[in-house]
Amino acid sequence: MRADESIQYAPMAEPKPAKPPEWLERLMHWLGEVLGPAGEWLGRNWPILKWVIAAIGVALLLYLLLRLLAPVLRWKRRSKPAQEEWTPDHAEVLALLEDADALAAQGKFDEATHLLLKRSVGQISLARPDWLEPSSTAREIATLPALPERARQAFGIIADRVERSLFALRPLGLADWQAARDAYADFAGTGLATAA
Repeated sequence: MRADESIQYAPMAEPKPAKPPEWLERLMHWLGEVLGPAGEWLGRNWPILKWVIAAIGVALLLYLLLRLLAPVLRWKRRSKPAQEEWTPDHAEVLALLEDADALAAQGKFDEATHLLLKRSVGQISLARPDWLEPSSTAREIATLPALPERARQAFGIIADRVERSLFALRPLGLADWQAARDAYADFAGTGLATAA
């Protein structure tokens, strides 16, 4: 078998690695000259740099947490009880009740009650813009601790009727309209409750 020349027994010489192209060698040499000092500087200053990078990471994490929690913190700040009793302007109240009564006189109790709700939100928004967010719902406004208790109760009664009308698709009757109107008039202090 050893005499058979088709079988190789002697170890082969290792092939020489191919020499990279000259342009690649020049590029690597140039990169070494340009980036070498930066690498040396990073190596020498790594004990300080790792703490700087850690501090930046902690600062970014705190910033992100603050951004995530800001709406909650703002809500709690706004949710403090009102220092003063707030009621809408008397002339606005009378104009609103006049418009709503005109709708109710036509038997449009749903529209009249919805008008009370929309204009009430507008009055709150104008008087205390910091109390409401653009996304505030009627239920949220009805439980807003910053509103005076009478306002919350009135708004809750009105919002309940409007939700029943819009979402449960149950038409409001005269009793529903009267309850919403009386609640609003009582809160606004007009003395016009149970008016026609």
